[in-house]
Amino acid sequence: MAIKKSELYSSLWKSCDELRGGMDASQYKDYILVLLFVKYVSDKYAGVADAPIEVPAGGGFQDIVKLKGNKDIGDGINKAIAKLAEANDLVGIITVADFNAGDKLGKGKEMQDRLTQLVGIFQNPALNFSRNRADGDDILGDAYEYLMRNFATQSGKSKGQFYTPAEVSRVS
Repeated sequence: MAIKKSELYSSLWKSCDELRGGMDASQYKDYILVLLFVKYVSDKYAGVADAPIEVPAGGGFQDIVKLKGNKDIGDGINKAIAKLAEANDLVGIITVADFNAGDKLGKGKEMQDRLTQLVGIFQNPALNFSRNRADGDDILGDAYEYLMRNFATQSGKSKGQFYTPAEVSRVS
């Protein structure tokens, strides 16, 4: 069964709730969007020959799941994302969030618990992107747009600084 957008949006916003407090929306969006990307490409392309994205050993979402509860989870997530980034020439693009930043995510047990819960949200079986097969359905793009719209509202910034609605960007 394909993923329902309402379930996706609900899960994504729940993941944002895990990060609120230590940083504002303009910062925690990077963490959520990076994890969303890693989850999506791992579900769609891990183990697929000739896939447009290579998911290397140690660089997929399942490698991040194995870190849950680990005291070094932040550093481990950074390393997994770095492997994925290096394999696909995405360094500086998906390596923008430091999952080991104690000033943003808390220190010690607080960080460990926060990141474990965050990964658990993305681990939800309802968020299995491998089953999304609708032609022309850009589930990742729609999720990104949903998050950007909500981040703009939460950040208190002008929506034009943070998010341009699709209707405005479609000029022909």
